[in-house]
Amino acid sequence: MGKVRVRPDTGRLLLDFSYQGARFREHTALHDSAQNRKKVQTLLDKVEARIKLGEFNYSEFFPGSKNIQKFLEVDPNRANTSQTQLVRVQNSYIPARSSTRAPLFEIFARQWQTEKKIEWRASHARNIESVLSNSLIKFFGKRVLSDITKAEILEFRSKLASKPGRGGKEQIAAKTINTHMALLKGILEEASDRYSFENPYKNIKPLKLQRSHVEPFSLIEVNRIIESVREDYRNYYAVRFYSGMRTGEIDGLRWEFVDFKRGLIAIRETLVQGQTEYTKTDGSQRDIPMLGPVKAALEAQYQATGKLSPYVFCNTEGKPLDHNNITKRVWYPLLRHLGLKMRRPYQTRHTAATLLLASGENPEWVARFLGHASTEMLFKVYSRYIPNLTRQDGSAFEQMLGVQDERHAAQ
Repeated sequence: MGKVRVRPDTGRLLLDFSYQGARFREHTALHDSAQNRKKVQTLLDKVEARIKLGEFNYSEFFPGSKNIQKFLEVDPNRANTSQTQLVRVQNSYIPARSSTRAPLFEIFARQWQTEKKIEWRASHARNIESVLSNSLIKFFGKRVLSDITKAEILEFRSKLASKPGRGGKEQIAAKTINTHMALLKGILEEASDRYSFENPYKNIKPLKLQRSHVEPFSLIEVNRIIESVREDYRNYYAVRFYSGMRTGEIDGLRWEFVDFKRGLIAIRETLVQGQTEYTKTDGSQRDIPMLGPVKAALEAQYQATGKLSPYVFCNTEGKPLDHNNITKRVWYPLLRHLGLKMRRPYQTRHTAATLLLASGENPEWVARFLGHASTEMLFKVYSRYIPNLTRQDGSAFEQMLGVQDERHAAQ
């Protein structure tokens, strides 16, 4: 009687049965699981039923198998009549080990990219293209997919980690490395499934990421910056500091999404490499109130650019601002002039978050204001800025003891 077994080196299921005294073993592309065992057992039962009826045709069940010749030697009366490439079992298909050789990494990676591109935003598609062309294909491009080993994958990661990072950093960021590795993993997973080879990307964990370093400005520093910046950028930085918008959101903001009557800004688009597209996530789609000086800044800005461009903040040609240019020409020179620590413009968003939390605003409301799906990231990044009312650090207890000590002293 035949059995369903597991190949120790791959963890994949195989059929082990006998026909006219000869032993046959057929490997599948299915990993060991209860559901897959049930599928393979169903197939084995059907094979043995056909054997008992004297109707078993090997090529009908296992097309392309190396065992077909062995079967014909055992029973030469059986002709190889089936050209089917899949075995149907109770309305599901069990893929046999493909005899088709896997293609080169570059060929399949480009095919995979073409198939997946419809799922991606334009900016994400550009990032994928950059990682493929400048990293993965350069290293793995001429390798046959099924020949790639785990050792090669780890070698690739080590070489990637040895490259210098952005902004003069000695090493490329762990987040960037994880992005490259995740793309490689996705390609290999799909290829191994299609061509039925053992996926070498196993037990390789993502690198641990350092916590985001938040360096918000104080309210005094914010006021100094807004008062000292060039007049033509004063409204821009006032809105940045008090709206908490991401760089792409404020640079891509158009007048049609500014509602002065209701005092709301509708975040619907983001600017990426000069092109407006859908926001970072669905959660980023939001309506935010014009807090503090934001409404006055936008009203003043409308007088300057309202009839010049569809974009709220634009250059003299009416085109959206180039944030890299502004950062180098306006932002960093201003910080140096004021004697403030050099910080990226994104800290304006962190500043808005910390000022809102420190003032006692509800964290859930702040999360929605910033475009976060939940408060999880808010507490993770800004926990030390959340007042004692919403966090536990012992200060409330000490304050209570202080009050009691004052009462005892008064008595």
